[in-house]
Amino acid sequence: MKTIFSVLLITLMSQFAFGQKVDVYKRPVQAERSREFDAIHYKISLNVDLDKKRLVGENKITMKPLNDKMDKCTLDAQYLVVNKIVAEDGADLSFEQTADQVNIRFRKTFGHNDTIIFTVKYVLEKANLGLRFIDESPTNPRLVSSDCFPNKARQWIPCYDYPNDKVTTEMIVTVDEKYKVLSNGKLVGVNPTPHTQNPIPQTPNPIPSSKTWHWIQDLPHSTYLINLSIGDYEVVKDSLGTMPINYWVYHWNADDARNAFRKTPHMISFYNKLYGFDYPWAKYDQVITPYMGGGAEATSATLLGEGAVMDRNAEQDYSWERVIVHEIAHQWWGDVITLRSWEHTWMNESFATYSDYLYTRSEFGEDAGAFDLLGKKNQYLNEARNRYIRPIVFNRYDDPGDNFDSHTYPKGANVLHLLRYILGDDTFFRTLSSFLHKYAFQPVDTHDFMKTVKEVSGKNMDWFFEQFIFSPGHAIFDVSKTWDESRKVLTVKVVQKQDSIPGVPIYTIPVNLGFHFAGQKIVREVWLKEKSGTFEFALPSEPLLVRFDEGNFLLKEVTFKKSLAELVYQAGNDDVIGRLAAVDELKEFSSDPATSEAWQQRATGDSFWAVRQAALINLAKLPGDKYLTLIKKAIKDENSKVRQSAIRFLGEKKDPSLVKLLKSVYESDSSYAVQSEALRSIGKCGGKSQEAYLKIASAKKSYRNVVGKAATEALTQLR
Repeated sequence: MKTIFSVLLITLMSQFAFGQKVDVYKRPVQAERSREFDAIHYKISLNVDLDKKRLVGENKITMKPLNDKMDKCTLDAQYLVVNKIVAEDGADLSFEQTADQVNIRFRKTFGHNDTIIFTVKYVLEKANLGLRFIDESPTNPRLVSSDCFPNKARQWIPCYDYPNDKVTTEMIVTVDEKYKVLSNGKLVGVNPTPHTQNPIPQTPNPIPSSKTWHWIQDLPHSTYLINLSIGDYEVVKDSLGTMPINYWVYHWNADDARNAFRKTPHMISFYNKLYGFDYPWAKYDQVITPYMGGGAEATSATLLGEGAVMDRNAEQDYSWERVIVHEIAHQWWGDVITLRSWEHTWMNESFATYSDYLYTRSEFGEDAGAFDLLGKKNQYLNEARNRYIRPIVFNRYDDPGDNFDSHTYPKGANVLHLLRYILGDDTFFRTLSSFLHKYAFQPVDTHDFMKTVKEVSGKNMDWFFEQFIFSPGHAIFDVSKTWDESRKVLTVKVVQKQDSIPGVPIYTIPVNLGFHFAGQKIVREVWLKEKSGTFEFALPSEPLLVRFDEGNFLLKEVTFKKSLAELVYQAGNDDVIGRLAAVDELKEFSSDPATSEAWQQRATGDSFWAVRQAALINLAKLPGDKYLTLIKKAIKDENSKVRQSAIRFLGEKKDPSLVKLLKSVYESDSSYAVQSEALRSIGKCGGKSQEAYLKIASAKKSYRNVVGKAATEALTQLR
């Protein structure tokens, strides 16, 4: 299948780029890297000077040749300067260093059964992205923070730096005693370093009053998952049973960190049960760093941006819970099993993204889960419509990071959702568990997963992967229906239109059709196999609603015209995705009183906040002030996002009489986002007399200073 896929890419290269704003087919074809040895263990010793932004290091490497007659090897090394390489017996080895590699010559020839041990000694004095020396600022202490993804471990460790080889590691780090050191695996010990003792012989003057931290990761992992974090951190301790869980944060936000990360043990426990594979690493740490916008996984640790730490008021609007649980999922998907080469990015990211959906659904309910998955689908569709489409498994990239896009994360998650539907819950989750157990601590690719699907389910699902993983695009449907009253037969016609885009197949795909009656719903599954399909259903009466893709399993675009009556019924009776769709589609009938009545009912009575918000937005766009009372009522909604929308609409009225109400919202609401919107609305509605009030508000402390910034925006409005 991989060979067929590669030929397909070349054939479609010029055609498929047509109409795409980004021509991904101009990127070079990449292949999995070949290697001459199997790296077994890296024992890394570092003497790190944060003041001078310098380190002196050595890596004692244990490796086995993969073939006979090996008399030399090549390591990746960038920016660091190698000054000596020593064999196990103490003899010097000859070497040559280029800008990106170190070529080492052994003094004898080794066979595939031999073990080779040697030590590379080096200095790093050039700033780089792989190991960042971060200056102290008003918002962070002085820090060192690694960022090895995707191939930057080589910028501070001479090594084989590609994910298809996994090693065990030790990290022995000497620093000023005022700093703490975090790395992968288990902390063996922290010991004072005597002034007369030098842990690295080539360092003549060790750091005064230093300590040496010794970490060991005794389970193999890829080099991009190596972590080193150094700083004057406060370590907030937690646990799951006997397993240590720690939060490495700044001293001044330790209390908020206890709150922000409090669900971490629960999240790990959730995945233990879900995947039938217990968390395998010695501990789990989360460490914050100022350069990180989101999160980045390492084995037994995750780096998170400073924004992850927040107080309880901020959680309702700016929660990082999904980021935190996504990164925890990587401890299985990406760390226990790791992509073999970068075209298989979905093995890490699609599975972790689907995992965070599964957690959201379990933690917050079916509606929240469905809405989360809808958001992922729309994120992919935005990229597909406005930038490019490509196969999920894709071997054309300039940099591996090119493939970490909305095809890899949300599209892949939606594809897994469809696979789960086709296989069934029991078989799907047994497949995932079997895959983890069979390939634990190994590099994998898509074909390994396909093989596991066959072994567990007994089903040949190659057709599924060919369509949804190895081909670009998604389904685009045109659906229509007719009711024959005399025969009591409903006819549904489904046309697939996506084949107008080169390379996108006509799908073989199951779809549920839902027929809704008063107090009853009938669901029928049909299989689409042709460009056009027509299906007839004998029913007791004409349905009040016909749903295409009942259950929302397909990644799709669909056109399916409905009457006003059908949309009104759907808005009040369908699942959350159907209700959201109906609220939106009713805009076609916005002048009809039945539409505004349906929107009012959803805005005030729907069980899910996003439906209430969508209905409120549509009502606010209607002319006049007929719904002003309803909008004012919405500022008391239980969900802050609905309250924020209501406040924004009040601000757009630019009515000075609303200032008193807006001030009361600012002073009483617990949400920083709502407070911020209230201040912006005061700026729109108020006059110069509100300047002093807004200046006082600009000094209010809040998460990421969102309230202060809003007050400044409001002052600009006044002026």
